[in-house]
Amino acid sequence: MSLPAPLDRADAVVFDAYGTLLDVHSAVQRHAAAIGPQAQALSETWRQKQLEYSWVLSLCGRYAPFWTLTERALDFALVKHPDVDRGLRSGLLEAYRSLDAYAEVPATLDALRRAGLKTAILSNGDTAMLDAAVNAAGLEGRLDAVLSVDPAGTFKTAPRAYDLAPARFGVARERIVFLSSNRWDIAGAAAYGFAPVWVNRTGQPDEYPDLAPVRVIRSLDGLLA
Repeated sequence: MSLPAPLDRADAVVFDAYGTLLDVHSAVQRHAAAIGPQAQALSETWRQKQLEYSWVLSLCGRYAPFWTLTERALDFALVKHPDVDRGLRSGLLEAYRSLDAYAEVPATLDALRRAGLKTAILSNGDTAMLDAAVNAAGLEGRLDAVLSVDPAGTFKTAPRAYDLAPARFGVARERIVFLSSNRWDIAGAAAYGFAPVWVNRTGQPDEYPDLAPVRVIRSLDGLLA
């Protein structure tokens, strides 16, 4: 199988999980009727604060499991959007453990493995939440590794978080294609030396011009085109 760049120079393809393979907004979508008109705003606040907490802790030299940050972020979102029934908290958290995979994910992973490439997740998520999410999405047999930043004790974009992928596969960092829907994660991967591909699902404007992706695609199946 002839592979397009940058896959033609890769030994492994590593994916961010949340927002890239898994739809982070699907948890709220499952409860949208009960939440009411604030559903989208609640979901966006939840995600924004979850990421913000990871950045602040990393800059402070501190660490907490990503699930803890997910809970704290939801609590903040529920306070910010007081019209939402707080009784939905447990159901929302349970839904977050089993987020929906984007439709093209299974076929894309299968195609990469048929082409002889190793596949993995490298995520801020802690091991327990990643295991639950991967199993719920039916991806467990399609990945050679599921890597949490837990052993690094810090979140992406810290270089030692990215170190986990080349260490796991025993390959040079420039032989790893890294995909994320988060532009900040792509910037970190570019600085680290991966070949980063930005999955710009929602048509966001570009940022970080000095830390550019090698490709921009709208969904994962674009990687093979």
